[in-house]
Amino acid sequence: MESPVYFLPWSKMNDFQRWIASVGAFDHVNEREFVALKIHFGEDGNHGYIKPPLVRAVAGHVQQKGAWPFLTDASTIYVGQRADAYHHLLIADKHGFTVGNCGCPVIIADGLRGNAGVDIPVNLKHFDTVSIANAVHYADSCLFLSHFKGHEISGFGGALKNIGMGCGTRAGKYAMHDRLHPCVNIERCAGCGRCVEWCGAHALGVVGGKIQIDAALCVGCGECILSCPHDVFHIPWDENTVAVQEKIVEYAYGVLKNKRHFNVNFMNHITRYCDCYPDKGSPLLDDIGVAASSDPVALDQACADLVNRAYGSDFFSHIFPGIDWSVQLAYAEKLGLGTRKYRLIYG
Repeated sequence: MESPVYFLPWSKMNDFQRWIASVGAFDHVNEREFVALKIHFGEDGNHGYIKPPLVRAVAGHVQQKGAWPFLTDASTIYVGQRADAYHHLLIADKHGFTVGNCGCPVIIADGLRGNAGVDIPVNLKHFDTVSIANAVHYADSCLFLSHFKGHEISGFGGALKNIGMGCGTRAGKYAMHDRLHPCVNIERCAGCGRCVEWCGAHALGVVGGKIQIDAALCVGCGECILSCPHDVFHIPWDENTVAVQEKIVEYAYGVLKNKRHFNVNFMNHITRYCDCYPDKGSPLLDDIGVAASSDPVALDQACADLVNRAYGSDFFSHIFPGIDWSVQLAYAEKLGLGTRKYRLIYG
């Protein structure tokens, strides 16, 4: 059975506020409930994050239902501006995610140091329990607002990644990245040490003018890949990469367990890498539009198809030839999170 996926072309974004209310995005919201608007605030220097005026339109509709929306995200495991609640809130404010701009407060979901979570039993292939950020778990319902773009580990990042990786505590993120270690092309290394600054696990060091990696300390977060200007690091595309995608989906399963939710993907400012790092060059495609569905699997599948259609072939295999980005979709469908079959409804 197909799931409906609603699509608004970017050329019609001036109609977003009316459109988002027309697609059932708020049917799951009840009066006097806390509603988590899960979003990515963008790392310092990044420009791809969803912009505050669009968020305000969503928050306004939630408030019209008599509910209490709040913007939220969880801490990262790399060294950046989002590794704890204090600095995370500062970058959110810098990027315009304020009560004045968005009409609702920001709450960092996993607390001051990223360790406020709830262990949810899932009993799946990789995890018996998953560690879900406190504020997401205790919210009455969720709206997942995801920026759809490339990703260096999963091929693309959309609703499933925003739900799974995005709602895990720091411990959960470590668990999802476990056993995924980058390969090093030492001949390319200039010894600049930029990657060392971003390595939250302290697994990197410059010795004799060349980088060295301690595999025992590496957590596989991939920030060395993003921070290196000389392409020294790359992901070994093997069964461990497949496992990361499956682990993300298992976390999404834990987040959505008995949780009312809706999902909105923004296909604009489409870059090769995720929003956890400052922009590397211009977007690779023209802005496409916004898609929405109660089914995160159908939504991500539809968005991948729309991006590939705009590119003219498989965009994600082009930017990351070694990644089978369909793994996350197939596994999510297998776990019953949704279906890859969809019906696209134009707005």
